[in-house]
Amino acid sequence: MKLYHRKPQDNAPLGQADPYMIKANGNYYVYATHEKGVQLYKSSSLFGEWEFLGFCYSRECEVSYWAPSVIELDGVFYMYYSTRYVGNDDVHSHRIKVATSTSPEGPFEFKCELLEPFSIDAHVIKDDTGLYIFYCNNDYDSVRAGTFIMLDKMVDPFTVEGKPVRVVVSSLDEEIFQKDRFKVGQHWHTIEGAFYFKEGDYHYVMYSGSAYEKETYFIGYSVAKGETDDLRKLNFKKYPDDNTYKPLVCKNEYLEGSGHNSVIVDNGKYYCIYHARDIGEPVKDQDTRTFRADEMVVDNGVLSVTLTK
Repeated sequence: MKLYHRKPQDNAPLGQADPYMIKANGNYYVYATHEKGVQLYKSSSLFGEWEFLGFCYSRECEVSYWAPSVIELDGVFYMYYSTRYVGNDDVHSHRIKVATSTSPEGPFEFKCELLEPFSIDAHVIKDDTGLYIFYCNNDYDSVRAGTFIMLDKMVDPFTVEGKPVRVVVSSLDEEIFQKDRFKVGQHWHTIEGAFYFKEGDYHYVMYSGSAYEKETYFIGYSVAKGETDDLRKLNFKKYPDDNTYKPLVCKNEYLEGSGHNSVIVDNGKYYCIYHARDIGEPVKDQDTRTFRADEMVVDNGVLSVTLTK
């Protein structure tokens, strides 16, 4: 279900790619990708009216603000995002950085660079065993070369331990981002946009595969079961397996370009928050993927989402 309906008088961007939702101080907030800064939207209820609050973070030296995510720790809101620096047009110069604020509405202040290029799509979580970061990196040498998801532990919100493990990697033709991208015969695959949560004995890592312009673009997930003193020890397995394309969310009769999700629990129900375009929407110069929510059922290692208009 589309959450944000842009009104003619709104000054908001047409699209809200990579929506990351949190609930804080009784309100819901969505942070989204934009070339000029991090977009911010606010509502008092999940399915209520959403207000565009503007750009809650930007710096003159940075451009292309990708996939912001926010976590609150002891009253401080930490934003993890990636950008490239002005003058560098190489998308693979993107690196994850950290900004903080005492309010979910910002303004956020730059603190530090967190990881070396190429690093994107950070999702930082805290559980009883510590603070962790899921993020994406590139592999140029494997049979299915491309972008994949890694996991590392954090010493503190500004420091990564530096002992990452691979969590989700490409295994399907449907995950191809571009054929012959860097050299003939080497197709580039993409697994990105990690979102982790735990329910009962099961650990889930949701992700997006391929590229949003492709017919096969989708949200999938990997699952691990059991207790551990370090999430890096878990053995995550794609659902249903490495060789089967079975999207949780993908193009249907209502929408296309659906992917890059976060998850929120509202009144005891899980919701998958993602971006998509309406089917048949005219192509515009700007990205028109809007943020949406559909209920998600979590059942002993299996997820299901019913897509709606």
